[in-house]
Amino acid sequence: MGSKSPLLALIADCERGLGRPQRAIELARGSEAVELSGDAADELRIVAAGARADLGQLEQALTVLSTPQLDPGRTGSTAARLFYAYAEILLALGRGDEALQWFLRSAAADIDGVTDAEDRVDELGAREQK
Repeated sequence: MGSKSPLLALIADCERGLGRPQRAIELARGSEAVELSGDAADELRIVAAGARADLGQLEQALTVLSTPQLDPGRTGSTAARLFYAYAEILLALGRGDEALQWFLRSAAADIDGVTDAEDRVDELGAREQK
């Protein structure tokens, strides 16, 4: 079958879905993960951050996502998902103002409409007005 590297994010996400976030983190730290670049690496980063969040390790989740790829100038579905994941973690940490900014960046990057970032912006904006 060859290398599973292109599917590593999917495999790790399946581990999360099966209630094994620690296994997802192990996959994200493995030798095959180091070989990933571009969108595949970003997708694995998103899954690893989610696994950290599953374990209540929100600061570590934020660290996983805090890389040069978290560039607000990027566009496309992977960038939109990365920004969205970052915003979700910020929100979970009680940093709503920062989360709103990253949801806005996600919405701007989301040229394919893969996230509901615009809805989240509206939702957070409504909370701010209350």
